[in-house]
Amino acid sequence: MSILKELWAYMKVRKKFWLIPVILMMLLLGVIIVLAEGSAVAPFIYTLF
Repeated sequence: MSILKELWAYMKVRKKFWLIPVILMMLLLGVIIVLAEGSAVAPFIYTLF
């Protein structure tokens, strides 16, 4: 949790709020890839990339 606090403090001080959507999309793609690793959905995920 300290990483999130430090990241938020950095974005607040440096006015880098445009990083929020970038970070969220990276997390979302990571979760999708991890969940689709061994499932039948994997071929459909690969077509997105």
